[in-house]
Amino acid sequence: MKTDIAFGQYCEGDSILHRLDPRAKILLAVLYIVVIFMAKSATAFGLLLLFSIGLVLVSGIPVRIVLNSMKPLTFIIVFTAIINIFWMTGDTLLFQLGFVKVYLEGIINALLLVLRIMLLLICTSMFLTYTTTPISLTDGLEQLLSPLKKLHVPVHEFSMMMTIALRFIPTLIEETEKIMNAQKARGADFSQGSIVRRAKALIPILVPLFVSAFRRADELATAMECRCYTGGEGRTRMNVLKYKGSDLLAIGAVVLLGAAVVLLNLYLPGYSLTL
Repeated sequence: MKTDIAFGQYCEGDSILHRLDPRAKILLAVLYIVVIFMAKSATAFGLLLLFSIGLVLVSGIPVRIVLNSMKPLTFIIVFTAIINIFWMTGDTLLFQLGFVKVYLEGIINALLLVLRIMLLLICTSMFLTYTTTPISLTDGLEQLLSPLKKLHVPVHEFSMMMTIALRFIPTLIEETEKIMNAQKARGADFSQGSIVRRAKALIPILVPLFVSAFRRADELATAMECRCYTGGEGRTRMNVLKYKGSDLLAIGAVVLLGAAVVLLNLYLPGYSLTL
C-alpha cells in the first residue's frame, strides 16, 4: 500500500469498490453529492459520517492516508469554519470580544459545514479517482454521455479532457511542492509578512508552474499524435463494461441512505443546519 497518495490519485487495490463498474461509480458519486446536500440535521450528518467511514474501510485505503491526501484543501476548510463561527448569530452567546460575538449555533454550524465539505471530497474521491483508473473513468463517462452523440456533442473528447484533468491534479500538486522547496532553499519565505507580501511571494511559484503545465500539455499532445490518436470515432474497447449485481446493490444502498437522511431531517433533527 502506498503511503503518499495525493488528492485525485488512483490507488491500486482489489476491494469491492475497485471492482464496481465505472459507470455505476459515477452515478454513485452524483447520488451521494445529492444526499450530502439533502442533509440538514446533526443526526443525518452522523449517519453520513458512519457511512463514509465504512466506505473508506471497504476500499482498503487507510484512513490516515486519506486524511493526509486532503492537506492541500486545509485552507478552504479552515476558512469556511472561521467565516461561519464569527458571522453567524444565535440564541446562545458563548463570549464577546468587542464587536466580535461567538455563538454556540455558529460553532455547531461551522462543524457541520466542515463535515459536509470533508465528506463530499473524501467519498466522491473514493467512488471515482481513488478506486477507478483514468482509462476506466473515461470509458464510463463516455458511455453515460453517449446519448448526447446524437446532438453532435464530442462526448469522447469531453470525457478525455475531464479524465486528463483529474489525472494531472496530483502531478501539479507534486510539482508545486518541488518548486516551493526550491524557492525556500534560495531564501524565499511564504509564511511571514502581510497578505500582499505573501501574494507577491507566490509569483516565483506560479510562473514556473504554468510553464511546467504547458510543457506537460505539449508533451502529452505530441505523444497522442505519435500514437495516431484521432478521437473516439471508430474506436473499439478491449474491455466491454457490463453491470453486475453488486453495482445495483451499491446504487440501492445510496438511495436508501438518501431516504434515511430525509427521515432524520424530518423526525429526528437534533440540530438543523442554518445556511
